[in-house]
Amino acid sequence: MTITSSFRQRLFSLAFILGASFIVSGCATVETPSDDDPYESFNRSMYDFNKSIDTAVLKPLAKGYDAVAPDPVKISVSNFFSNLNEIPTAANQLLQGKVVDGVSDIGRFVINTTLGLGGLFDVATKMGIDAHDEDFGQTLGAWGVNPGPYVVLPILGPTTVRDTVARPVDNHFDVLQEEVDHIPTRNSLFFLGLIDLRYRLLAVDGQLQDAVDEYSFVRDAFLMRRQFLVYDGNPPEDESFYDDCFEDEDDCDDEILD
Repeated sequence: MTITSSFRQRLFSLAFILGASFIVSGCATVETPSDDDPYESFNRSMYDFNKSIDTAVLKPLAKGYDAVAPDPVKISVSNFFSNLNEIPTAANQLLQGKVVDGVSDIGRFVINTTLGLGGLFDVATKMGIDAHDEDFGQTLGAWGVNPGPYVVLPILGPTTVRDTVARPVDNHFDVLQEEVDHIPTRNSLFFLGLIDLRYRLLAVDGQLQDAVDEYSFVRDAFLMRRQFLVYDGNPPEDESFYDDCFEDEDDCDDEILD
């Protein structure tokens, strides 16, 4: 079987299915306008489907991997897959006009691929060269394209219409897909990366169980995280909030105090 979808995008989607609690840890849910999720009935069904696959397959495999693999091996595997992400990240940095960051990410890839023995060791971070995370969905967002409705895809997980449209471009920069011609090797690396990511998210499993509505919790965290990434950690103020405050200062004071 040939893996034709983007390795990196699948990992990215799975991360938000299982790790969204990183973003809004300690909160039950966050109110989101209904316009963001017009396909909620379908999305909830897909969320439950994806979760059932995780419960039956991915989580047990990740626990087994955690139990049998020595810590140095697990760290090296994580470093290897993180290093593959440097190429699409650098490309999207350049597309967004972030030349300095793009060159830095190319430098990370070169250093870790050579001195880090194929990316098994993160030498660049020890040299003070920070990692970034960019994809074409973020690039479209930086260009002013709205995210569109929230969608949960089978297997691929949470996304938006904008990010779905961006997938073919991200596929082009998928190093495993483009450079590894031996199909069994490519598939083995894909599944190893999937297990590695699920292993890294084992620590946050318990936090999702505390959510009043797990689906809404993950959706809102995903949308917040994507906005955070598009604006490099500085999303615009919620203008509607300030409009309401301007109309009624007492309500504004109450909301701030809450």
